[in-house]
Amino acid sequence: MRISVSADEDTGVARAVLDELTARGHRPIRHGALAAGERADWAWASAAAARDVAEGRAESAVVCCWTGTGASIAANKVPGVRAALCWDAPTAAGARRWNDANVLALSLRSTSRAVLTEILDAWFAADPSDDPGDRANIEHLDAL
Repeated sequence: MRISVSADEDTGVARAVLDELTARGHRPIRHGALAAGERADWAWASAAAARDVAEGRAESAVVCCWTGTGASIAANKVPGVRAALCWDAPTAAGARRWNDANVLALSLRSTSRAVLTEILDAWFAADPSDDPGDRANIEHLDAL
């Protein structure tokens, strides 16, 4: 799977995200501080990764900044993107299941390597819900 990855700094778990995705057989597309010559600021880097998802160049994305909040906000500005800031595995599983999230936002400051592995395990194991109420919420989001 092609997964777009952005970070505004090459610190914390930024490289670990790339390593984990590659080890799982995915093909990361790098943005921001992880790509030579690109603007590293969180708003630009996160938007670039989110556009990859919205425009079909990637099936999913992982966007990172110091808190993860700015990366999430920037990604969510791209039509068709549902970014979720996740700090643990249950949040990641719920974001995929109930919110059909297609972009994972992470904090470079507070996400440890061990928690990153748990979050990615949950993210990739969860499927979007088929429940009519859950689907209605996603359709409503798409219409906003």
